[in-house]
Amino acid sequence: MNTLSAASSPRLSTLANGLRIVAIPMPWRATLSLSVFIRTGSLHESARLNGISHVVEHMAFKGTAGRSCQRINLDAEGLGAELNAHTDKDHTAFHIEGLPGDLPAFVELLADIVLNSSFPAEELERERGVILQEFSEFEDDPTSAAFQLLDRACYGPSHAAGRPIIGTRANIQRFEREDLLDYARRQYTASNMVVTVAGPVDADEFSRLVEQVFGALPTGSPNALTAPSWLGGLKTRRMAGSGQCQVLLGFEAPSLTEAEHLPHVLAAALLGEGMSSPLLDEVRERRGLAYHVACSADILPLYGQFLIEGATAPGQAEEFLQTVHALLQRQAQGPLDPVALARARKQLQMRALRALEQPARRMEGAAQDLFNFGRLRDPQEQMARLQAVSAAQVQAVFEQLLQPSRRPAVALAGSVPPKVKACAEALFLAG
Repeated sequence: MNTLSAASSPRLSTLANGLRIVAIPMPWRATLSLSVFIRTGSLHESARLNGISHVVEHMAFKGTAGRSCQRINLDAEGLGAELNAHTDKDHTAFHIEGLPGDLPAFVELLADIVLNSSFPAEELERERGVILQEFSEFEDDPTSAAFQLLDRACYGPSHAAGRPIIGTRANIQRFEREDLLDYARRQYTASNMVVTVAGPVDADEFSRLVEQVFGALPTGSPNALTAPSWLGGLKTRRMAGSGQCQVLLGFEAPSLTEAEHLPHVLAAALLGEGMSSPLLDEVRERRGLAYHVACSADILPLYGQFLIEGATAPGQAEEFLQTVHALLQRQAQGPLDPVALARARKQLQMRALRALEQPARRMEGAAQDLFNFGRLRDPQEQMARLQAVSAAQVQAVFEQLLQPSRRPAVALAGSVPPKVKACAEALFLAG
């Protein structure tokens, strides 16, 4: 039997209010993972509210109508469980992991955190300082700064795609309790929520437990997004004390809902996944230009980016850019190395199989499928479509990346000599 089809199939059910429930049986696990995904993130925020999804996520653990912050922590840890959460561009998620026998308590606890957070004003003042410390770390890190610059270069400040998940310092300092309550009330609705579990679980019992605590949640309206327009260009930030030059190159790619994104995924794996890939072999192994260098296709529901990143010494940054440009030209001119293409296909197959073994990846993948496609996609079908991508389609991706009309985005942060900026402009933006 094919390994993908042998993986346990998820069970989907939908409550009357529109909330989706996904149970992923993994009977071999000794622990159980539960997550609540909400279709709201920085992409759903106006400039005035930029960062509020992240603040709401932090503050959700600071108290509910029936629990204090300390009670939330004790109730979880008294069961040996671990609580966590994260905010992304297109969603927010809350997680708990523990023993299967405690599933009813986990469902009730996460529901209380997600649905009944009271955002106490005194806790907000304390947590505001914590988030500002996180913001300072983000602001002082050249890698984070480079990614923020890249998004700004790709989409500009007027669209949410060009703004950071963490928001702005001014917004973090300004948000009040009523802002958080209003945002959660509008965004945390049943039509924008998926509750998932992975482990040794009975799907019918899980659905009953979820309905008991989430069944009265208002349906609301699906949170809508608008696709950004690609801009491109160069952004730099010189940072005192940095000993490296962080380089990011971004090229426009199709969105998740477009079939054309699959050749970009395979092209990224061919160019820069693994030590034997052309990018790592040439940049790191043969030339010693960088410790960290990578290529990826960041494919989101409404837009995508083909990314090349590296951290190099300021004196080697020009050679780094020249080497990357030459590698892209080599792939565009073809023919593609059949051994490298086969290696990339195998690596993507392994990545898909590993994801099926990881509860967090399975749950997030299911939630994203429902948010973006309205259904749970078959992993076997996805892998077959990827394997069907031809060498010609992959080579066409590299040809498109270098077309003068497709203006890339370049971000340089850290120690950035003026000649490196000029080199990036000449190689990638002159057309």
